[in-house]
Amino acid sequence: MDALEDPRLTAMGLFAEVYTGIADKANAKFAQAGLSDVDFETLIRLARSPQRSLRMSDLAAQTSLSTSGITRVVDRLERDGLVVREACATDRRASYAVITDAGLARLQQVLPGHLDDIELWFTGLLSPEQLSQFLETLRTIRDVVRPCATAGVTQRVDAAQG
Repeated sequence: MDALEDPRLTAMGLFAEVYTGIADKANAKFAQAGLSDVDFETLIRLARSPQRSLRMSDLAAQTSLSTSGITRVVDRLERDGLVVREACATDRRASYAVITDAGLARLQQVLPGHLDDIELWFTGLLSPEQLSQFLETLRTIRDVVRPCATAGVTQRVDAAQG
């Protein structure tokens, strides 16, 4: 088989085209709400985490940003009042990023349009069975290529204690 016709190249090409197309549509909605794609990803990960917070190192791992990269994002979101930092009660070296009520409100502003776009351009194109299988497939791949993508999803120890 000619390497140029390899179906693995087709799979990667289609995946990249789909991701780029959906991301372009989403980024326009995020910008209307004053958010970048990284801002949105950070806020949604915090909002969907236990106590709506993540250890900074776990947040960096989940977003594939460096520790300094996530620090810059959280600094900006903190200046905008969308996130606060909290010290870890059990480890002085660690801190948590916590989404604020204003951060949740900003997400609520962008989520209806974002969910409509997801339905229109992605999940709505698949049957329930196709979507279930697709999600299972994506998780299988994600768990290999980004094993830290779910870092910190267990309940916060210091928050649970007090």
